[in-house]
Amino acid sequence: MLKRELTLLDATVYGVGLILGAGIYVLIGKAAAITGGSLWLSFIFAALIASFTGLSYAELASMYPKAAAEYVYVKHAFSNRILPLIIGFLSIFVGLFSAATVALGFAGYLHELLLPFCNLPVTLIAVILVIVLSGINFYGVKESARLNIVFTAIEASGLVFIIFLGLPHLGTVNYLEMPRGITGVFSAAALIFFSYLGFQEMANMAEETKHARRNIPLAIIISMVITTLLYVLVAISSVSVLPPEVLGKSKAPLAEVAEASMPGSSSFLSFVALFATLNTVLIILVVTSRMFYGMAERSRIFRPFSYVHKKRGTPWVAVLVTMVLVCMLTLIGNVKTVALITDLGSFIIFFAVNVSLIALRYKKPRAKREFKVPLSIGRLPIIPLLGALTSVFMMLHFEIHIILITFGAILFSFVTFFIFDTVLQKETE
Repeated sequence: MLKRELTLLDATVYGVGLILGAGIYVLIGKAAAITGGSLWLSFIFAALIASFTGLSYAELASMYPKAAAEYVYVKHAFSNRILPLIIGFLSIFVGLFSAATVALGFAGYLHELLLPFCNLPVTLIAVILVIVLSGINFYGVKESARLNIVFTAIEASGLVFIIFLGLPHLGTVNYLEMPRGITGVFSAAALIFFSYLGFQEMANMAEETKHARRNIPLAIIISMVITTLLYVLVAISSVSVLPPEVLGKSKAPLAEVAEASMPGSSSFLSFVALFATLNTVLIILVVTSRMFYGMAERSRIFRPFSYVHKKRGTPWVAVLVTMVLVCMLTLIGNVKTVALITDLGSFIIFFAVNVSLIALRYKKPRAKREFKVPLSIGRLPIIPLLGALTSVFMMLHFEIHIILITFGAILFSFVTFFIFDTVLQKETE
């Protein structure tokens, strides 16, 4: 049994560090081009959706503190073999695309820094990063709550710096401007929702948090409030300093905001962004390789991913395959497309998680829960219902080619899985 050593402060800072990541540094420009001055509204709407699902994760994690969490939740909620596997596949799928998205973001910032000296292709930089960090993943990575506080402080300092630079420019633009109407605000929210991904990992800290029933939901709420406040203020500052169309064309939008406000300061912002993106890519590579490893216990086709290196004690096959697949995805080159595919996959998973909690309220009403989502009508929990509905609503705002690519990739992966699974089953008979 894990020791409960994390306090409310530790859990909250851990959550802030998970959420901040790299999305804000990479995607704010693309979102600004869609929303104009009303960019801040998209961040608030995305945060609201995230909070619904975050609370569902908190309750489910208190019931089933297991690896491959989404697979476990769906498996316990529904007596179906295929559905949990689909969600498990999708979780891995999202992890791979998330790593590719952030790697491309890192490459964009590094490309701008190196431009005076050399002109390396963005995709090449992203591939090199993934290979190097996969090497670190192979050798093993140790993290602690104290180290996370330091990392989070560095990442947050860049956002606070942008807010500070934007203060003299406040009030110079219309913050309710919506060039594409309210639909544009929702579409941008679907894109920047990537900036909130990470909150779902907080639920997995329940076993190591003191008074988890109280502290995990509080940590989720407080961390969401802190990051949303930072994001909203950064959004307002960014569109105040530079026109949205300029931000939309930039590969390093916040660095350009810093340079426009204080010439020479873009280097500091680029350094912070590089640190944030590098740290995020490493964490995602580690988590995704462990998803492969966790699924190895549940299916024959995943068995090779269970191989652990005798000396390093890491799942080397899972690490290698994760590296190769992420490198392939970075070749897409378009960070917006990769981020949208990641977000769509995440919304599907969040829908499944919310529906699983609703089902478990009816199926296992007396099951032990360290934390229970408030607000219910009878056995029907309102917040998970809102989480499921808003997830569906956000899915409807994705362009058709993103939907086709996402479902096409999932279908191809799943058909391939069943073909190999059937072959293996016949060979063992």
